[in-house]
Amino acid sequence: MACLVLSVAVVVTIGPASLSVPDVFEVIGARLGFVDTGVSRIGQGIVWNLRLPRTLMAAVSGAGLAVCGVVLQSLLRNPLAEPFLLGVSSGASTGAVLVLILGIGAGAVSLTMGAFAGAVVAFVLVMALARLAGGGTAKVILAGVAGTQLFSAVTSYIVITAADAEQARGVLNWLLGSLSGARWDDVAVAGIVCVLGLALCVSRSNALDAFAFGQDAASSLGIDVLRLRWLLLTATALVTATIVSSAGAIGFVGLVVPHAARLLVGHRHRALLPVTAVLGALLLVWVDTLSVVVAGAQEVPVGVVTALVGVPAFALLLARRRNMG
Repeated sequence: MACLVLSVAVVVTIGPASLSVPDVFEVIGARLGFVDTGVSRIGQGIVWNLRLPRTLMAAVSGAGLAVCGVVLQSLLRNPLAEPFLLGVSSGASTGAVLVLILGIGAGAVSLTMGAFAGAVVAFVLVMALARLAGGGTAKVILAGVAGTQLFSAVTSYIVITAADAEQARGVLNWLLGSLSGARWDDVAVAGIVCVLGLALCVSRSNALDAFAFGQDAASSLGIDVLRLRWLLLTATALVTATIVSSAGAIGFVGLVVPHAARLLVGHRHRALLPVTAVLGALLLVWVDTLSVVVAGAQEVPVGVVTALVGVPAFALLLARRRNMG
């Protein structure tokens, strides 16, 4: 945790303005009314209004997506499960383009609200489809794949038929993930939802441990398997929807980080969940910084950088697991 706090402070100093880590803590302390600061008004504005909310949003998003990945991989007993498996990301994309391109609810519905509504609709549809198919882990995964394809097709159709070049570029940047528009209210909402989601998952850590031995074993231990599955699927979907609605679709964090955390602390969820949250936050804080500085004036969408970093990292993790096994 100390490493995460220090990383946030260091990342906030990176940029054209001349700032130091003590300056960052001074500005935070001054804003909270604890100390006075000699940092200029421009410097205070850069720290408090621009860089700090973006960096904290990166930390919250990374932590939330990583925790959702752990829970889904354990719950579905699938090492390739990740937060966007339930169609949430594609549904959010559809909701976003309905507002951005077709102007549905324009003036009354923001891009964030439209994306969140789309994510929730997609999740409800996927869960209804899974239930109609008879429930079960495999049916949830298949329903998620079908829902993802459906909403991705709708999004593509809207962009192709109704968007001009500028709108298409804006949609593409959003779909690939961007933290450039992060505001304090986004950080507050996403932070509260992620903390509540993490607390719920930690409170069910023993039950998640039991799922490693299969649903029958978990049921024999007195766990209400069906209720727990729906509760945690809903919680992970809401956390993912909140993050995606503010930051776009940031891939690979929820897939790669849980495997790295298991190599560090093992499979017991009481330790695994908080460690995964910290690692996810660290990863996305630094990856977002890399996305800003790697191409100079042209900012690279953070989802592109997570994929470029995540694919080789995942390959190394797979190779290490093979050598260990």
